[in-house]
Amino acid sequence: MSTLDAHTPEVQHAEPTGPTAPPPLVIGVQTKRPGMTFETVTGIVRRWKREDFTKSGSLTLTGLAFLFSLLSFIVMAANNRGDGMDFNRFEPYRYVLAIAIMSTVYTGGKALRQAQELLTGKRLFQQRTSALLDFFGDQIMAYLLISAASSAVPLLNLMRKATDYIYRDSSTVAFVDTLAASISMAFLAFFALALSAMISGYKLSTKSYI
Repeated sequence: MSTLDAHTPEVQHAEPTGPTAPPPLVIGVQTKRPGMTFETVTGIVRRWKREDFTKSGSLTLTGLAFLFSLLSFIVMAANNRGDGMDFNRFEPYRYVLAIAIMSTVYTGGKALRQAQELLTGKRLFQQRTSALLDFFGDQIMAYLLISAASSAVPLLNLMRKATDYIYRDSSTVAFVDTLAASISMAFLAFFALALSAMISGYKLSTKSYI
């Protein structure tokens, strides 16, 4: 054996194998995106439906609050029958009128903004700004409405007793009944705005930017 043969390493020959088959080509089948399961899709759909419900519900309540506030304002402002029967003589009723005007302006502006957003899909303010304005605006205006209506109830009860036992003429009774109608509208506007404030708080609690 020569020296070259002694130092030549042995080469191991692997058994020949057949050609590797290419992966099967599947036409018309798309792989699923990672994380997009059926539960995820149904959750997104439910969230969209919930958001649409809250938007339409908030708009409906705001529209009702606008209607009740406007009626409270009109009925109170028109309750001037002469002969000393004028709501301007009583501070609680002037307070109800002032808050009814403020609530009419606030709810009317809010209803127009929400209707514009639903119809066009364009926002007048940023989403976070709109949510904060609705939340705090509804609470403040609801508090003012209940405060004004509550402050007018004791005087209304005294006037009701006076009409029952002292002043029984129809004009005095009609004057007191009109006051009661205006105050009742203020209470209804408060309830509508209180429910709207709950929806606004729910929308704030479900947003990721809070």
